[in-house]
Amino acid sequence: MPQPEMRVTDIRNGETAAAVGALATPALLLDKDRLHRNLDRLSSRMARQGVVLRPHMKTAKSIDVAQRVYPSGAGPITVSTLAEAEYFAQHGFRDITYAVGLAPHTAARAMRLRKAGIDLKALLDSPEQAIILGAAGRAAGVIPSAFIEIDCDGHRGGLTATDPKLIAVAAALAEVGVKLAGILTHAGESYGLSTPATLVAAAENERALAVAAATTLRAAGHECPVVSVGSTPTAHFAEDLTGVTEMRAGVYMFFDLVMHGVGVCTTDDIAISVLATVIGKKPEKGWILVDAGWMALSRDRGTAAQRVDQGYGLVCDVAGKIYPDLIVSQASQEHGILAVRPGSAQALPDLSIGAKVRILPNHACATASQHALYNVVSAGSGAIEARWPRMRGW
Repeated sequence: MPQPEMRVTDIRNGETAAAVGALATPALLLDKDRLHRNLDRLSSRMARQGVVLRPHMKTAKSIDVAQRVYPSGAGPITVSTLAEAEYFAQHGFRDITYAVGLAPHTAARAMRLRKAGIDLKALLDSPEQAIILGAAGRAAGVIPSAFIEIDCDGHRGGLTATDPKLIAVAAALAEVGVKLAGILTHAGESYGLSTPATLVAAAENERALAVAAATTLRAAGHECPVVSVGSTPTAHFAEDLTGVTEMRAGVYMFFDLVMHGVGVCTTDDIAISVLATVIGKKPEKGWILVDAGWMALSRDRGTAAQRVDQGYGLVCDVAGKIYPDLIVSQASQEHGILAVRPGSAQALPDLSIGAKVRILPNHACATASQHALYNVVSAGSGAIEARWPRMRGW
């Protein structure tokens, strides 16, 4: 079951401070102006393309963020855990896609949500999973609904668009009384790209294979109402979405350094950062020590394979201005070591013990998951305007 929401009175360790400079560190900051700008950017783009946007809540995991995505009331969402599905269902969301492959225990739990009136759609790619889901539906007294997962680029589970098993899975769903919601794919290859031309091509490949799979199913007599595609890079670079009915994306809400390296955003779009305090200096080594290690930043090194390696994060001053070429070069559990990027001629900034810095994350999902709440700020202001709890768990 989902964990209870944190209340402001539950916040400990000085985190009730009213100003960024007074926060106990490490602490997670969320720039609401950047958040709103990022949300508007993709929602407007999908509206122009005539495609439903089904935001993925795995990054934010927060009802407060979801209410900014849908200020007029709950809309369709994607989740990566059933704890997320339960949490958002408790807050009024009814149209939910659970976009992780089905297991026996998740099938039963998912059907409890469906029995409670939630239009939860599962994901699978085998007749065995169809049988499991059908049995769970009968046990719960409900009719399940499921997507067949399509592998469009070899980076995730699913069947290829031309796999003969595609028809077999659809037939198995029909035989056990599971409604075929449609097909779903994710262009995982896009995270390893870095030029507009390759990103446009990845988006078109994702679209074309998804539509081809849907066409195959329809030709075999199976209804396939939804053609669901999505990744943050392809969502922003798709030029033609003919045949697609919905787009899924999640990290676009916050962006991060990996997305910056891919070319989807600028550093000025990155909405979250980790506030840290200087706790030591070793000038002979070119180091500044801060109290944010991998427990606060995560161990994600997603930029290591990109053209610019950002270490464990890019360092800014307390107002959010980037220190040129200053990165978190090393991280242990509770220590981060700040150093100038190798090969740079920039000088190490003169930061005193107790000074605050902000660190932009490599991977917004992984960094945010290390924290219980967002300290919400506005651009150019040092005030904490709100504290938005995050849900956790599976």
